[in-house]
Amino acid sequence: MTWFFLPILIVAAVAAYVGGRALARRRQQGERAHSRPGQHGAYALIWTVVPALVVLIGATILGPSIEGELTAAGAPEAVGELEPFRRAAFFADARAVGAGQQAAQIWPAPYAELLPAEGQRVARIGLALDLAGIAGAALAALLGAWFVFSRIRPGLRARNRVEGWIVGLLFASSAVAVLTTVGIIASLVFDSIRFFSSVPIAEFLFGTQWSPQTAIRADQVGSTGAFGALPLFAGTFLIMLIAMAVAAPVGLFAAIYLSEYAGPVFRATVKPVLEILAGVPTVVYGFFAALTVGPAFREFFNGLGALLVGGPLDGVGQYLMLVQNQMALVAGAVMGIMLIPFVSSLSDDIINAVPQSLRDGSYAMGATKSETVKRVLLPAALPGVAGAMLLAMSRAIGETMIVTMAAGLAARLTLNPLDTVTTVTVQIVTLLTGDQEFDSPKTLAAFGLGLTLFLMTLVLNIVAQRIVQTYRQQYD
Repeated sequence: MTWFFLPILIVAAVAAYVGGRALARRRQQGERAHSRPGQHGAYALIWTVVPALVVLIGATILGPSIEGELTAAGAPEAVGELEPFRRAAFFADARAVGAGQQAAQIWPAPYAELLPAEGQRVARIGLALDLAGIAGAALAALLGAWFVFSRIRPGLRARNRVEGWIVGLLFASSAVAVLTTVGIIASLVFDSIRFFSSVPIAEFLFGTQWSPQTAIRADQVGSTGAFGALPLFAGTFLIMLIAMAVAAPVGLFAAIYLSEYAGPVFRATVKPVLEILAGVPTVVYGFFAALTVGPAFREFFNGLGALLVGGPLDGVGQYLMLVQNQMALVAGAVMGIMLIPFVSSLSDDIINAVPQSLRDGSYAMGATKSETVKRVLLPAALPGVAGAMLLAMSRAIGETMIVTMAAGLAARLTLNPLDTVTTVTVQIVTLLTGDQEFDSPKTLAAFGLGLTLFLMTLVLNIVAQRIVQTYRQQYD
């Protein structure tokens, strides 16, 4: 109900702007003013809206906790004797009954008799808090309007004040981004420390056995679990390598053709069609890999293996005949198709951004188009192309759905593209799926994997930045 006040606040904001502008014009007659009337109106709008919004946001954040305290304070003695979980369920049903809905549970006596009265009491508390929030917001808006209208005069630096508010808003937006990053890192580090307190870092980073399932009883085999993440890192690297082997050359060559060889009509038609691939959900790529690419690869390798059986490569043929739908090669190939738009679109824009004077100078020296592309355009666009490749690699490292559907969940330490493997992100999802206890090493292992993946991508970004800075050239 508190947010129903927003339309009224919008009307008040418009009235404050119009009133502040009109008042500034009337008081500036015959005097030299520092700011324009519109800037005075914007200043009045800010001081009317911001205090009310602060009160509304505070009421929205603090309202549920205050309502819970007031509800618990006036509850009957029988309700207060309930366990915390049951008491919270009773109050939730009381809110539902007070709102005219059915209770989620069937309560025995005397709680069933107390439920209607408690529902009415909870509804009254909620209504009172909503009205208090609306009244506080209205009072804050009125006080802000009174303050700003009393200050409007020709010498008021309204423009500077409005720009100060805008700078503050921009700073707050930047601070939110920075604090969000700090919060993510802090949560990863805190829970990772808890994980590494029970699992040694050396075992986690260099262990070759990944079996985070812990037994229920201590006398069962494998009750402590195995948290060697090296197979996960190997699977992530293998799939990323295959994906980039597909996306990098195809995307870069497509960008060169669209930028330097294709006509304007062909470019205007093909580039939007190519970028449609970037908008396809990853689960669709997963179905494509599981239902089309996987069976096609299996039939190909099984047929190749049948040809090799009985010959000098009989062992290889027998192995190829056992290849299944799920393999690293399928996931990497389909992921590479998904990454082609990222590489091609960004590389095309970067190559087009190279100054035309470089092309003209190369042609004037007698170079052909292919020589110009190889010796002039690509070196000039190297920093941007490296950034496009880095973006594609980051996307490949973080992909989950395609790997789950096309590569399987087996944690194997192998670089064979025909084996089933898994990646770090898939295991993070697996560990945090379902009802889990956040005090167990099995669940905390997800945070250890997340921190390791974060550090890997950070190092990758730093190395890429060093490479870009080394080969960057400045052009007039």
